[in-house]
Amino acid sequence: MGNSKLQSSLTKKFVMAFAGLFLITFLFVHMTINLLVLLPSTDWFNMAAHFMGTNILIKIFEFVLFGGFIVHIVYGIFIQIQNWIARPQRYKVEGWSHTSPFSKFMIHTAVLIFIFLVLHLSDFYIKAKFLHQVGEVAIDGKMYHDLGALVIEKFQIPLYVFGYIIMMVFLGFHLHHGFQSAFQSLGLNHSKYTPLLKWLSTIIAIILAAGYIIIPVSIYFGNY
Repeated sequence: MGNSKLQSSLTKKFVMAFAGLFLITFLFVHMTINLLVLLPSTDWFNMAAHFMGTNILIKIFEFVLFGGFIVHIVYGIFIQIQNWIARPQRYKVEGWSHTSPFSKFMIHTAVLIFIFLVLHLSDFYIKAKFLHQVGEVAIDGKMYHDLGALVIEKFQIPLYVFGYIIMMVFLGFHLHHGFQSAFQSLGLNHSKYTPLLKWLSTIIAIILAAGYIIIPVSIYFGNY
């Protein structure tokens, strides 16, 4: 029975790790496309967004992506509950100093990121794809959703900019621990590689958080 529970827990961690690494890859792609909105014209951004929303392979990939989100969230909740059950008593004060703050608050940052994701999807993805509440713009005689104008409009609102920046900081915290934890779950926990993975997780967290933050900051303080 004990072995069965252990194998089940390890399987959840393996699946969650693969889903997490997959989502990190998506975050880099998404960030690259979003940075196009900072070009002098938003045409490239609008065309890239249109391609991502209409290409058949990308549309299939959307199901994989949402599946990855669901798997990562559900398994993360299961693992957290298992950890709480395994350790029902609160940690003593001295024990907390041995735990990374990134690790301690993974479930908290995950909940905040999930709430942000729902709001973000309702603001852009759902408005454009299902509600048709996004204006259109002609580019080389073809009509596209003017998502660039919507992004610029949103990032002219101080509270929206502030909230977005805070959430990207939380995302960076989540990724910092999540990346190295994923490799640990996959069994790649070695004195040679662990320091490198910790360093790499820091770099990835900084690049992604900074890459997303530079967009609202540039738009709010720039001439858009």
